[in-house]
Amino acid sequence: MGRWQPGARERLEQAALDLFIEQGFTETTVPQITARAGLTTRTFFRHFADKREVLFAGEELVPERVARFMAEAPPALGPMELIAEGLAPAAAEIFTGRGLDYLLRRRAAIDAEPALRERELRKFSLLSQALEQGFRDRGVDALTAVLAAELAVTTFRIAVTRWLDQHGDPDLPATVDQTLAAMRHLTNTPPA
Repeated sequence: MGRWQPGARERLEQAALDLFIEQGFTETTVPQITARAGLTTRTFFRHFADKREVLFAGEELVPERVARFMAEAPPALGPMELIAEGLAPAAAEIFTGRGLDYLLRRRAAIDAEPALRERELRKFSLLSQALEQGFRDRGVDALTAVLAAELAVTTFRIAVTRWLDQHGDPDLPATVDQTLAAMRHLTNTPPA
């Protein structure tokens, strides 16, 4: 096994995902992943803290990305305009470089394991908290900030789920826009 082989991280991700699908997340060990990838266990731990991180790497960057987006957005934009302008580009940034096949297989691995589903929900919770804080930092009142954050995350989650269910057709930005349009229609309904 070569010491500094190119593409080690991607090979480890692919091997792990293959094994998670074939035999389940719980039954898969790090040595099995590294053997499948043709790498060492030490190399695995250079890239990932544990096997869950193969599926959730980068979630710790969510608050920083949201804070940067909120800081760079024009101050005159209200919460709904921010959601409308930011959701499709955010989805594209998150999923850039990931093939549809990888994302479908990742979802299948997560759906098959309750602990991974819980971790996925945690990721959305972190996103919601970061958005809420971003809205508050822009001077939005607490109630509006939490509602806007939850609407944004729910819309994002539903759009991505729809996009994966439709195997990428239409593309993700179009699916996000369709989901936003449905959310706007729903929220524009006059009170009873």
